[in-house]
Amino acid sequence: MIEVKEGVGKEALFEAIANDLSQQGYSICSDAIPTDLIQLLTTQAINLNERYTKAGIGRQSRHLVDDAVRSDKICWIDSDTEAGCLWLNWTNELKQYLNRRLFLGLNYFESHFAYYEPGDFYKKHKDAFVGQGNRILSVVTYLNDNWRQQDGGQLLIYDDLGQELESVLPEFGTLVIFLSEEFPHEVLPAQRERYSIAGWYRAGND
Repeated sequence: MIEVKEGVGKEALFEAIANDLSQQGYSICSDAIPTDLIQLLTTQAINLNERYTKAGIGRQSRHLVDDAVRSDKICWIDSDTEAGCLWLNWTNELKQYLNRRLFLGLNYFESHFAYYEPGDFYKKHKDAFVGQGNRILSVVTYLNDNWRQQDGGQLLIYDDLGQELESVLPEFGTLVIFLSEEFPHEVLPAQRERYSIAGWYRAGND
């Protein structure tokens, strides 16, 4: 995990992420999101209340709700709030940097808040399959203060052989980025309310 030290510039962070992606296909950074931005996002996530809807799996005509696979709730992020606008601007800067550095051809980003009540989970899955769809990079950001191991809700990242590579606590300000086609992952049941942002850089906008 990259531990972002106070005063480290945005470009240094983006370069560390690019190096991780080129070397191992994923990057985990603590305290990666600017303080003002992460606080705005956390406040918005907590105050959404009835705007959260049951999360599903699949897209468009293949979309369905399956409580055996995932039980969280989501709310899509757009630019109609200060937090949403600043978040989309920040992720756009990262997109531009990664395109220059790694030639990924990213041209679209989508993201949503995710809310897990105690006991909620998301079973092992991939965010994209080779040759199907156009999700290139998955992005996860955590919005939870004072999270402990016993609170559960860890993100587990696996290789294609099913071996666990990483167990990530959903701690405030932690950023996780990985190649969407390459890494199965899951969210273990949380023991307290858990807030995060899940997003994807895509090669298209459909």
